[in-house]
Formats: sequence, structure tokens, C-alpha cells
Amino acid sequence: MHDDGDCYVIAEIGHNHQGSVDKAKDLFRAAKDCGVDAVKLQKRNNRTVYTKAMYDSPYDNENSFGLTYGAHREALEFGRDEYFELQRYAAEIGVAFFATAFDFESADFLQSLNIPAYKIASGDLMNLPLVTYVARIGKPMIVSTGGGTNEDVRRLYDAVMPINPQLCLLQCTASYPTEPSDMNLRVITSFRDCYPDVVIGLSDHQNGIAMADVAYILGARVIEKHFTLNRAWKGTDHAYSLEPEGMRKLVRDLRRVRVALGSGEKQPLAVEKKPLFKMGKKLVAARGLPAGHVLATADVAIKSPNDGLPPCHLPAVSGKTLRRGLAEDESILFEDLV
Repeated sequence: MHDDGDCYVIAEIGHNHQGSVDKAKDLFRAAKDCGVDAVKLQKRNNRTVYTKAMYDSPYDNENSFGLTYGAHREALEFGRDEYFELQRYAAEIGVAFFATAFDFESADFLQSLNIPAYKIASGDLMNLPLVTYVARIGKPMIVSTGGGTNEDVRRLYDAVMPINPQLCLLQCTASYPTEPSDMNLRVITSFRDCYPDVVIGLSDHQNGIAMADVAYILGARVIEKHFTLNRAWKGTDHAYSLEPEGMRKLVRDLRRVRVALGSGEKQPLAVEKKPLFKMGKKLVAARGLPAGHVLATADVAIKSPNDGLPPCHLPAVSGKTLRRGLAEDESILFEDLV
């Protein structure tokens, strides 16, 4: 990833697969068809991530997959067999596949699969024991910074970089969905100034796709976006996830933004030649003029097409003598002047 390259787009599947490997494969395939670079899951050892009280707390609602929060989480959690199958499938269709590690056991589990990168969620921005543990694995790390301060991000950066400089920091607002007024995209610029030696990106929880383009312009080179096949499916993440049409447009627009930014050097382009031939203008004789005539401003007209001397040269031809006679509308050229 570099400034002149395309944005690296991650489709965050999370638990939108609803605990079904077949749905997960459908999501992987659809995301790949949309043009994303990677698909991502979330891996937890639920018994160690949550207190017993939270694990056993009632969770009976329309989005629940179990009567307790622990049962809900377990219903959505894939194990080794499912991960192996999905890893094989991702390789088969040609899309990168990795996951968020929420705890030490999950980091070890993902390491055993030799995944190509690790995600750290916003909730673990200050969990330096986990962060440094993952850093020592030696794979690229993508860290969301939702809810953090500049000091929190600096603390993580200082802890990770001596161990593993393959770091990407994502500006993130940890609300689901995120209102545009809460996105604070200028943090991307601040991160690029403060951390010029790492990749900066955006974890985008906003409902639309336009903010990703703004993020790219500000310097984000990784975009993470939640993905689903149906926003009406059961589960809290679907409502702010992109369906395939939205993800396809997001990827398309990010590619367009990169090429649209150009080099920054103003210069004429080949595609402009034909339109400007008709629209642009040149200097011509306002009427028939004899050889030896001294040109006055009234002798010169400005007309299309643009295949002669541009009108900006009018001061340079005024007061000059014609070497030869010119017919009305004939181009005035420097070689025709004394």
C-alpha cells in the first residue's frame, strides 16, 4: 500500500454469516465479486472474553441467537473446522482472508491458521498486553482507534513499532451506525502527520459510501466496511452494512478517485484536444488586409476553431506589419509579420 496506489478495501463480514458456513461463503463470493481485497471475520473465545455475569446475562431480543448473551455469541462463533473450510474457500476464489483477534486464545488460534494479517478492534486500543502479543506474531496489524485519544494512539504506536512496524491505524468512530458529523475524518490527516511511517485508513460505520472517497483524498489507504447480503437479516450489524450493490459502488468510486486525483501537474491532455479545437479561439484577419499593412486592434478578430495563434498573443501582433496579404478570417501567424 502506498500513496499512489489503490485503496485496500476490507469487507467486514463479522458475524453477519449468522453462524452459517454456507452464508459465510456466499458473503465471501459476493464481496470478491464487488472487487474487495479482503474479507474479515471476528474470533473470540467467549468464555474468556466476557465475565461470567455478562456471559450468563439474559439476551432475549429480536436480534438474539440465544437466550443469554453467551449462548448468543456461541451460536455465531466458528471453530477450527469452519475456519479451515472458509480459509480454503477464500484461497479458491482469490480473496485475502483474516480476522479480528479479541483475546490471547483467539490470536493463537489464528496464528495456527497462518492468516496474513490481524485486526485489533477499537475496544482493545488500550489492551496493550493483547496488542503486543499479536505484534510479536510478526504479521501486519490493522488497529481501529474508536473511542481513543491522541495519547491512547501514541501509547499503542510506541508499544507496537519496536516489535512490529507493519502497522496500520484506522480512524474509527465506535458507534453503529456513525453519523457523518461524528466521523472526524480530519484525524486521518493528523495521523498521517504524526505517524508518517505507518499506513493510515478508515473503519467506516456510516450508512453511505461517500465518506470513503473523502477518506482516500485525505490520505486513507485502507477502508474497512461492514458487508451483508441483506440489510433486513436478523442481527445488529446488518442495518449499517453495505449490500453488494453498495460495496460494488464503493470499490468502483475509490478506484475512480485515485485516478481522478492525477499527478497535480497542470498540463493539456490528449482527450481535451478535440473539444478545445471547437471551443478554443485564434487570431484571424477581421477583413481582407494587404501586404505591408500595419495591424491595428480593429484589424484582428478572435474566432474558432482553435488551430492558430491563441488570443493571448493579441498584444504581440498589434502594430506589426504584414509580410503578405490576408483574406478575411485567415489566421494571423508570427511568420506573416515583420
